[in-house]
This record gives sequence, structure tokens and C-alpha cells, in this order.
Amino acid sequence: MSLSATQKKHFRSLGHRLNPIVTVAGNGLSEGVQLEVDRALEDHELIKVKFNVGDREVKKALISELCDQTQAELVQQIGNIALLYRAAEEPDPKLSNLMR
Repeated sequence: MSLSATQKKHFRSLGHRLNPIVTVAGNGLSEGVQLEVDRALEDHELIKVKFNVGDREVKKALISELCDQTQAELVQQIGNIALLYRAAEEPDPKLSNLMR
């Protein structure tokens, strides 16, 4: 599910106005965090996740692991914020960040 450069550019422009929905902190990727990210992706399709971990390498590893576990695509990472995308099976126009 690789995104084209045009799609990424469009998603970045949509993601600019979004606030982080989930925060990953000291406990890392617990089951609750994974379930919440999965639910948020199903509802909103495009979400921001904030990572409050100190080391850059740990942050990159957590982002990669989260993308693998949720089958999401990393659109952009700036600082502690990652913008993730996964197409919903049945998008809800009232919830989807892509259809509003």
C-alpha cells in the first residue's frame, strides 16, 4: 500500500490542521495503545500520533513497529509527531478526515 508523492502531499496538507489523537509515552506500544490507534485509523483514516520518548532511534523503531502492527502507512514524521494513514473498509463521512 505505497502512497504516491501526490497522495502524500495531499495527506500532509490535510494533516496540518489535525491534533494528535494518541500519545505513546514511557510504556511504549502497549496493547491498549495499539487498539486505540487501530480504532482511530478505522474511524478517521488519517491521524496524528505523538511520541514522548527521548531517543530518536527508539522513536523511529516505535513508529515503524506501530505502522507494521496496524498496517498503516507513514505519511510524515516531524519531531515527535507522526502522521499515519490507512484506508477504512467502510469510511464514515462524518468521522473520516479525508471526506470532511
